[in-house]
Amino acid sequence: MEENTTALNDQQEVEPKQEFAQAGPQEPVTEQGKEVENPAPQEPDLDNPKVEEGEIDLSDKSLNEILSLFGQMIDEGEQQKLYKYAEPIKAAFYKVLRKEKIASGNFVEVGKEPQDNPFEEVEKVFKDMYARYKSSRANFNQEIQAHKEENLAEKQAIIDAINGLMEKAEDMNHTMPAFRELQAKWKATGNVPQEKAREIWDQYNRSVERFYDFLKINKEFRDLDFKKNYELKTELCQKAELLVEDKDPIRAFNELQKLHEEWKEIGPVSKEQREEIWERFKAATSKINKRHQDFFTNLKEEQKANLKAKTELCELAEEIANNQAVESNQWNSLSKKMENLQARWKSIGFASRKDNQKIYERFRAACDKFYNSKREFYSKFKDVMQENLKKKEDLCEQAEKIKDSEDWKKATDQLINLQNVWKTIGPVARKQSDAVWKRFRAACDEFFARKAKHFGDEGEKFEENLTAKKAILEEIKAYQPKGGDADKDALNEFISKWNSIGFVPFKEKESLQKEYDAALNLHFADIRDLDAERKMGRIRRLISDAKNPGKSDRGIRTEREKLLNKFRKLETDIATLENNMGFFAKSKNADKLIEDIKSKIAAGKEELKSLEQKIKMIDKEF
Repeated sequence: MEENTTALNDQQEVEPKQEFAQAGPQEPVTEQGKEVENPAPQEPDLDNPKVEEGEIDLSDKSLNEILSLFGQMIDEGEQQKLYKYAEPIKAAFYKVLRKEKIASGNFVEVGKEPQDNPFEEVEKVFKDMYARYKSSRANFNQEIQAHKEENLAEKQAIIDAINGLMEKAEDMNHTMPAFRELQAKWKATGNVPQEKAREIWDQYNRSVERFYDFLKINKEFRDLDFKKNYELKTELCQKAELLVEDKDPIRAFNELQKLHEEWKEIGPVSKEQREEIWERFKAATSKINKRHQDFFTNLKEEQKANLKAKTELCELAEEIANNQAVESNQWNSLSKKMENLQARWKSIGFASRKDNQKIYERFRAACDKFYNSKREFYSKFKDVMQENLKKKEDLCEQAEKIKDSEDWKKATDQLINLQNVWKTIGPVARKQSDAVWKRFRAACDEFFARKAKHFGDEGEKFEENLTAKKAILEEIKAYQPKGGDADKDALNEFISKWNSIGFVPFKEKESLQKEYDAALNLHFADIRDLDAERKMGRIRRLISDAKNPGKSDRGIRTEREKLLNKFRKLETDIATLENNMGFFAKSKNADKLIEDIKSKIAAGKEELKSLEQKIKMIDKEF
């Protein structure tokens, strides 16, 4: 921008006093060739720098690539591009340099003696490049300043020429074209030194005003010029009013500066229209300025909230970093917490420029401390994991010896025991973990696949058993009760024959059992109830005898011990069956066997309930 956007003075005869756009906080007014600051703070993300559209991605470049890029920019000599990227390149260079120093063990920590620095030469090359850049920047700024001084002299000459027009007694046909030519020359002349911008503009504006008054041009010509100026200023008002609706307040503010520059270059309008057109333009200006100011006010509050949130994350990260874990699972848990904090950090916006880098470095320091401690722990943990690997390899050898056994019960118990021991052994290195586990699992799977096949071969017998049991069902249904012991004998015979027959297909088992129970209840319900009652009656008699002062309680105590032993054994059997199911290979025959085991487990649990009821009955009396 050539001049500051300020009010026009001494325009009582030409235009009312104007109020121009003012820069908001953190958003300096720019001018061509002048270095400016970014309007909003940018956080240096050392791990994942943000690359906006059109930006140069420095996140994955090596030291040599950064030097090559910087050298190419210096050789091209595009000062605006150099100024935009010089500092990000510098930050990226030292970030990569620091990482490579740390990786090579050459990073000198506080309190330690420096070592030979293999990176000294590459750092010197960069410093030489940066010095060349600063030198070329200084020369560029000097040239800009010299050019502005030339523009100042040129504009002073234009003002003198306008003043000279008022001393000539030439007609309008000569004077007005000369005046227009001087106006065009003024517009075409570039920026002047900032400290002289307001003064030279005031001189020019006063000369233009005096020229219009001095000429005393005829009303028709003057009105035509005023009309043209009014149309141009109306167009600027329309553009400013459109900027009021712009969703980006910073862009709208910057565009407004350009409109104000154009406004200053347009001549006056008629007295009747001056106040009205200026008020219209000023109203749009005020709205844009307010949105711009509100944006930075809100940004300041948002940055305060971001700083507070990031400070809390720093405190949590420091707490995690100070936690001295002693086991691998503890480190894994802490690592997840730290990763969650890092994810939350990335979701929070920037703090203010003066605080943003400091709070980032604090958080990064806590993260570095934690991961350095974790790295040190695992370096010591290698010996432990190697010992765990040896233990698991021993289990693999034992499982491989058992896998070919045909003593199904013994081998199953041994493998289950090995699996339980496996669970108690700590972790091994990740690159070895999968291999040793697959070796162990392969041995187990091979045995249980063989076992499943062995028992699956009996599937053909299931159909024969189904046919036999259906025949017994028909006998039960056709039985005619005779009463007394004859019915009891018949019941026992049916039960004995039924139980002597092996398994049936699983899908038939439940319906067949229901049909069997229904058939027995049809003819022998009373006898079956009496049998169950007889068993409970025996316990009641033992309890009654134990309470008799003349008799011993040895019988009831022996009965309770038998029930308890049977209860414990049944519990163990059920647990073994449940554990076995997890190791059967996936196959059709294995599925049948698993379903049969499930049935046994269900029946066992029902029997557990009955045994528990009897034990509680005894315990209640004693």
